Amino acid sequence: MEVGVPHHTPHFHAYYQDEEGVFSLDPVDLIAGSLPRRQRRLVEAWAEVHQAELLADWQRLQAGQVPKPIDPLQ
Repeated sequence: MEVGVPHHTPHFHAYYQDEEGVFSLDPVDLIAGSLPRRQRRLVEAWAEVHQAELLADWQRLQAGQVPKPIDPLQ
């Protein structure tokens, strides 16, 4: 996603090997692409834990700012 380019639905992209999933933020749900079932569930669980951070980063991107890092799954 390019910084400063408006998007309509708050979302993020998740990558696993050669696959990509696009997830909405509220609610957290796969809206495009695909990931293997296990990885999809892990991404969804991570996004629910970090939903406030993801939404804050979404707002930063919409304002033309750089998003802040979010801790990965551990």
